[in-house]
Amino acid sequence: MADGFPGAVPVRDSKVPNGPALCFADGSWAAFIGELKAGPHRI
Repeated sequence: MADGFPGAVPVRDSKVPNGPALCFADGSWAAFIGELKAGPHRI
């Protein structure tokens, strides 16, 4: 995850620092993190 990108959250694998990044809208990322924090989920 990186800072400094207004309205977007770029995410990449920390083990591959020069690899590709996925870019999410900040609202989508916040919803995703909120769901993770909400507790266990069934697949």
